[in-house]
Amino acid sequence: MKIPETGRDGEEVLAEMEARREDDADWQSGRTWSLVYHVDEPHKQFKDEAHALYSTQNALSPSAFPSLVGFENEVVGMLADWLGGDEGTVGNMSSGGTESILLAVKTARDWARAERGVDRPHVVLPETAHPAFSKGVHYFGLEETRVPCGEDWRADPEAMAEAVREETALVVASAPSYPHGVVDPVEEVAAVAREAGAMCHVDACIGGIMLASLRDLGRDVPPFDLSVEGVTSLSVDPHKYGYTAKGASALLWADDDHREHQYFAFDGWPGGVYAGPTMAGTRPGGPIAAAWGVMQKLGHEGYLDLAATTMETTEALLDGVADIDGLGVVAEPDMTIFAVESTDPELDAYGVHAEMTERDWGLGRQQRPESIHASVMYHHRDCVEDFLADLRESVAVAREADGGDDRAPMYGMNAEMAEDGDYANLAKTMLNDAVYRP
Repeated sequence: MKIPETGRDGEEVLAEMEARREDDADWQSGRTWSLVYHVDEPHKQFKDEAHALYSTQNALSPSAFPSLVGFENEVVGMLADWLGGDEGTVGNMSSGGTESILLAVKTARDWARAERGVDRPHVVLPETAHPAFSKGVHYFGLEETRVPCGEDWRADPEAMAEAVREETALVVASAPSYPHGVVDPVEEVAAVAREAGAMCHVDACIGGIMLASLRDLGRDVPPFDLSVEGVTSLSVDPHKYGYTAKGASALLWADDDHREHQYFAFDGWPGGVYAGPTMAGTRPGGPIAAAWGVMQKLGHEGYLDLAATTMETTEALLDGVADIDGLGVVAEPDMTIFAVESTDPELDAYGVHAEMTERDWGLGRQQRPESIHASVMYHHRDCVEDFLADLRESVAVAREADGGDDRAPMYGMNAEMAEDGDYANLAKTMLNDAVYRP
């Protein structure tokens, strides 16, 4: 495609853009169970308006846009106050959970090199930790050891302690882990890090705001945040269960001594000093401003109301799954994320997923064990009966099918078959075809 020789009518362009969304995921009606976190249309309109007020501003330059500095600092402050921080807590906003995790890995590397003289630092993490940690290890030249979890799919602190070595700079826990919605034993994992003289990062990207809300509602939530001794950093995404505009995460540090290794600064070119706290140069102002606006508009009580309804919805779904013969949850979740597996050798979980897909439900697929993943959000409260009815029907149809669905589970991608079982290379091929070859 080439750029048009002359500009097109704006209304015509917008109409085409609207039409192109026809085959996209139907998240507004609650058919999608990941990727988009939604409350209702009035909330979306407010969020979009707050974003639009700062859609052009660039947080690369604090002196040019001091309002964005204020928004960022205040978002960090609100999150720190809610997630166990104190007067020494510092942090920055990033574009998402992956960038926050990348920053935590990069910081651990630079800290270990500067403070401990470790040339090639090492990371210890449970097998359920987010792939962004492995991405950071790959990008920044570290090494990692992924440690098997216990039968409850929570991190095994004793096994992690055995994996620690002299070069270990970072030990990781999840609150919760994405695959199963369970919170790792953060206190014990942090103790492993302290004993090793290493940093401890808690990935609360998906769960931080929800877990804090459930805790404030009086529910039993395991210790997970910056109040736990030994936790040096925590990542949390307002654009998930904070229901803010996409592109808003925060990396919080228990103190500034570690965060100083997060920064990059350079003056060896003619253009002046280039410096920034995050990976990005240009930092869009819209997500930062919208995060502040949404958190101000909802307030603490608003988040508690959203969390209470969402957790009640989750419990209704879990009760419904328990009543379906042949299905069960992989692990009892601590919040609003769960995975469903087959408990019957004659029933294929991927076959059930394929039938649910035929009924226009956008659910995740997972492996080891084969399972169906759902992130429950506030707007799913009106979908419970329809969802469970289709799930029961899908199970019945899958039982009668000849074999299951042998496509690969792809987190963040559509599932496709890999003849040789090499799903990683298949994923690269799919990305190349979808993204880089228009």
